[in-house]
Amino acid sequence: MNQAAETLSPSVAPEENASQQIASMLAAAFQKQRQAYLADSVPGLEQRKEDLKTLKRMLTENLDDIVNAISEDYGNRSRHESLFAEVIAVTDGINDTIKQLKKWMKPQKRHVDMTLYPGAKNRVIPQPLGVVGLIVPWNFPINLSFSQLTGAFAAGNRAMVKMSENSIALSRLLIKISPRYFPEEKLMWFEETGGVGIEFSQVPFDLIVFTGSGQTGRAVMASAAKNLTPVVLELGGKSPAIIDPEFPLEKAIERILFVKQFNAGQICTNVDYLFVHESQREAFIEKSREWVKKHIPDINSKDYTSIIDDRSFQRLEETLEDAREKGATIINLSGDQPANRETRKMPLHLVLDTTGNMTVRNRETFGPILMVLTYKLPEEVIKYINGQDRPLALYPFTNNKELCQLYIDRIMSGGVTVNDALFHVAQHDMPFGGVGPSGMGHYHGHEGFTTFSKLRPVFYQAGFTSMKFLAPPYGKFATKVYDFLVKFKS
Repeated sequence: MNQAAETLSPSVAPEENASQQIASMLAAAFQKQRQAYLADSVPGLEQRKEDLKTLKRMLTENLDDIVNAISEDYGNRSRHESLFAEVIAVTDGINDTIKQLKKWMKPQKRHVDMTLYPGAKNRVIPQPLGVVGLIVPWNFPINLSFSQLTGAFAAGNRAMVKMSENSIALSRLLIKISPRYFPEEKLMWFEETGGVGIEFSQVPFDLIVFTGSGQTGRAVMASAAKNLTPVVLELGGKSPAIIDPEFPLEKAIERILFVKQFNAGQICTNVDYLFVHESQREAFIEKSREWVKKHIPDINSKDYTSIIDDRSFQRLEETLEDAREKGATIINLSGDQPANRETRKMPLHLVLDTTGNMTVRNRETFGPILMVLTYKLPEEVIKYINGQDRPLALYPFTNNKELCQLYIDRIMSGGVTVNDALFHVAQHDMPFGGVGPSGMGHYHGHEGFTTFSKLRPVFYQAGFTSMKFLAPPYGKFATKVYDFLVKFKS
């Protein structure tokens, strides 16, 4: 026993020491920002606009380095996809926030019960929460960090950002360039070196925003609960699409496959599985092959993004193999072109004839794999989807308004795009977030500003108040007034 203890001690102590060092580093950074917040707790409109403009400059002035760093982390990330999803989406969101900010910051007037409080005023004043913590995944590291920072800075907060272990090149770049634009009292970035995420979620932030898996989201929420820190969770899930047989099939295919191949399918709001009417199954397969032949003739092209790491690539291969072994029909839409393990490039695949014991049925694919289910009636679709966890997104393809509304009314999801996929997320004046297992809370637009703010209710009493006549000892007058109010309000 003593010998075993001696053997274990050297390996345990360094881990504990490293954990303590990480915790101390994060605590010092948090206290620095907390003290800065207490010294200047409500930045004015002009300061917030300047912070947003600086955030945009940080991105645009380092655009090539940022895009290259993301590609390095991926192995290969399409430059066009980075420009569209990371740069254009972020700068557009910042511009929109700057335009709307003055209106968002105005105190809101609220109704006053004039029976007892004549002359008084009610206001709801949005004020900064303080110091917020952002835990950002690897799939859209700039979009998700900068869009959240947009809401945080618009609301007047300070922020600490923990990046993914799969975004090392980008993390180091942001850590290097950030001090040129923001003092540490305003913004700090942290690389994941092992154990940082665990300690980060235990910091007593005023708000934590986490984007990632449901399993990790539960752990973050549990850690935050120890400090009663509120959380916003964006957790993904299996988002379905449904093609109405009356909707133009080719149009549906081109829109669905465009988003499915985008970022090699590594998007939390991507189409995870698809319902096709049983009469269109073969036509769907054939037209999907035609689309891929035209738009992705070679998966080894620099325009086609790599799977993020070997573990994810292996998971996708195992998902296909599991389905194949259990009797599913697997269709490589690139024909004979195989997956490239060296570059982690994987063709788009359709998986049909699935059963409930297959991995593809039960786990978010997060890659270029599309499970296809057939149906006869809309009720079959509704019953199946409602039997699963509530998805982050829902994508009905139909020009039938009644059918569209049926799906929206009967299937709860985080958000909806009708006759396309993904693009509700890009609307800056719409909230973004999940529901149930796909997440909680919102950011983007005004809802993002609200999420990062304390909506503080303030009651301004008038110079004269009738309450002075209703104080104890309660006499006949008070009794008559209270009895009257009970009857009047009933």
